[in-house]
Amino acid sequence: MEQLSHWIDGKHVKGSGRSADVYNPATGEVQAQVPLATKSELDAAVASAEKAQPAWGATNPQRRARVMMEFVRLINRDMEKLAEALSREHGKTIPDAKGDVQRGLEVIEFCIGAPHLLKGEFTDSAGPGIDMYSMKQPLGVVAGITPFNFPAMIPLWKMGPALSCGNAFILKPSERDPSVPLMLAELLKEAGLPDGILQVVNGDKEVVDAILDNETVQAVGFVGSTPIAAYIYERGCANGKRVQCFGGAKNHMIIMPDADMDKAADALVGAGYGAAGERCMAVSVAVPVGEETADRLIEKLVPRIEKLKVGPYTGGDDVDYGPVVTAAAKENIARLVQSGIDAGAELVVDGRDFSLQGYEDGFFVGPHLFDRVTPDMDIYRKEIFGPVLSTVRAGSYEEALGLAMDHEYGNGTAIFTRDGDAARDFANRVNVGMVGINVPIPVPLAYHTFGGWKKSGFGDLNQHGTDAFKFYTRTKTVTSRWPSGIKDGGEFNFKAMD
Repeated sequence: MEQLSHWIDGKHVKGSGRSADVYNPATGEVQAQVPLATKSELDAAVASAEKAQPAWGATNPQRRARVMMEFVRLINRDMEKLAEALSREHGKTIPDAKGDVQRGLEVIEFCIGAPHLLKGEFTDSAGPGIDMYSMKQPLGVVAGITPFNFPAMIPLWKMGPALSCGNAFILKPSERDPSVPLMLAELLKEAGLPDGILQVVNGDKEVVDAILDNETVQAVGFVGSTPIAAYIYERGCANGKRVQCFGGAKNHMIIMPDADMDKAADALVGAGYGAAGERCMAVSVAVPVGEETADRLIEKLVPRIEKLKVGPYTGGDDVDYGPVVTAAAKENIARLVQSGIDAGAELVVDGRDFSLQGYEDGFFVGPHLFDRVTPDMDIYRKEIFGPVLSTVRAGSYEEALGLAMDHEYGNGTAIFTRDGDAARDFANRVNVGMVGINVPIPVPLAYHTFGGWKKSGFGDLNQHGTDAFKFYTRTKTVTSRWPSGIKDGGEFNFKAMD
């Protein structure tokens, strides 16, 4: 069995205490063990990062950008290897795994522009003989706590801007699929990142609390569930840190009567069931407006969902999605599905009896489609994080809009329509952070920012884009005045400068 490690001072380091099992979700078998760091191990990693950071922070932004340029080349070189390792531990298909890496890579490409993004402002002659300018300086040692569902993308979203700004970075990846973050650390070293600037410390709550309580760590970024996001935000802020946390989601897609129903159905199947629904931007609630629209939508959805192929990532390119990440995740999905049935929702597509020959012990979940779900049901209120799509029928556009606005989560939403007025009104009024118009998963590109509202996001700055460079730097403003050596007649007086 493979024994994984931490990454400290540019090399793999064995853990000294507890460990956790890493599963192959397709087979249910333990394939590796990952060490769970203690507080003392975390503190040692932070101390090492603190020692290394000043020299990296003093390195000019262009040279730091060159490291990112080489990092991009190396990721592209090893794309197949990274995707295979990601799929083996997470369970998602190879195309999904490559997409995971690619969306993270795009942020690293954006970070190559660090010399421009870190430029300050300058005002000439703000007063008599006075100039003013600002500088963006690194915070020092910062940290990221990242989730299992995107083991490449989210670490890259966090580490890329942090390192490009001149910080040292402590990464605490998910203990469920830690191999890809360790591989990325190796690639960064190969790209020229100095030892000690990136530390990968595996662990659970013990190491999370150690990060939040360590006085040297100046900022913490987190992606995960809302309860943990709230906990990390409160504890980190109480300790005087800059904190950004992104939590759960319940993303609604409104389908207007004039929508292209085939395109809407295709979008819902891809957005609702891709990656087994384990995406914070997955569409988990379809909101058709009007009974006729709902009937037409269900008619289009059922055959598409019933044709979905569920299997291991080794099953070929025609596999639509793989297993969920753990047995506990599978059990939680089953509980919520049963709660929907008990509450009176209509289970139109029933995936409860799904079993895959030869993979009976894997964590596979068949696709589910509910109709006539109501807002008081747990399957509507809670984030399921599985291949379950709920249909809530709305009597009007205003009712559909109200569903998205009244839900406690505000990560992403979408509307499918041919009506520009309706689309514009929806985009302007809905209190959700990311909006798609005839786009089911409105994840912004790397040069815009990613972030949810309400209980989906905590903090005042989003991920990637220019917000990331603001989050990982602090601004210093300098007011400068030099004594003049010029006489009234225009002749330079050297004595005045003595």
